[in-house]
Amino acid sequence: MRLRVACAQINAVVGDLPGNREKILAYLRRAKEARADLVCFPELAVSGYPPEDLLLKPHFVRACEESLEAIAREAVGIIAIVGAPVLDEDVFNVAAVCAEGEIGLAYRKILLPNYGVFDERRYFSPGEKACVLDLGDARVGLTVCEDVWVGDGPHADCVLSGGAQAVINISASPFHTAKTRERERMIAQRAQDNGALFVFCNLVGGQDELVFDGGSCVIDHEGRVLARARVFEEELLVADVDLSATLKGACATDATAKPRTPRAWSRARCR
Repeated sequence: MRLRVACAQINAVVGDLPGNREKILAYLRRAKEARADLVCFPELAVSGYPPEDLLLKPHFVRACEESLEAIAREAVGIIAIVGAPVLDEDVFNVAAVCAEGEIGLAYRKILLPNYGVFDERRYFSPGEKACVLDLGDARVGLTVCEDVWVGDGPHADCVLSGGAQAVINISASPFHTAKTRERERMIAQRAQDNGALFVFCNLVGGQDELVFDGGSCVIDHEGRVLARARVFEEELLVADVDLSATLKGACATDATAKPRTPRAWSRARCR
């Protein structure tokens, strides 16, 4: 169950849909050149974070959906997990699975933070179901930012009920003093508690008073950091992981692994 994963740690600008789309597509191409099976983009990468009252304008959310569809058309031979707002009666903060030229499904963020700098309950409705993606022999859970900050959050459902060997978390987690280290320790604890590998893809850059530090990482089921992106810089982080090792007790990157043909996603479901 070897998987080559990529984290596209990008600086998405609030409201710049064409610019964000071009950047996402550029990193999508880079991930394909790196022979990644799957590439992750940060939370709400399509719109930028936080879009705030722009989300109250239906035409803006529709434009985000059109941009996401354009991105999906380029996701051929690779799976792209892309953060975007989606309107379905209510507005949802989603991790969209783009593959084979289309949007396969869109996991809806369940835990919406409403403290400190966050005001997500004003703009979004919460999802209700954890989501697991089958990729060949690999089973991967999908989460968005706050979903992993609670010990018994949706990530636990992905592993315990869905049998996920890995959990992807796309985030827009802002920086404060010592936040990078705090966040990494938290993700390592979630990985140990669940016995699963965690892939964390964070936003980088600044929006008004918020600064995003990146620090994307891949952490094995024992809490060991297998790969780590730089802070405060855009980067494509690529790591080879062996998900079968999460069952054996030894998960490690393999820098000598030969490039593989990316596998199309076979099946996805929300539980």
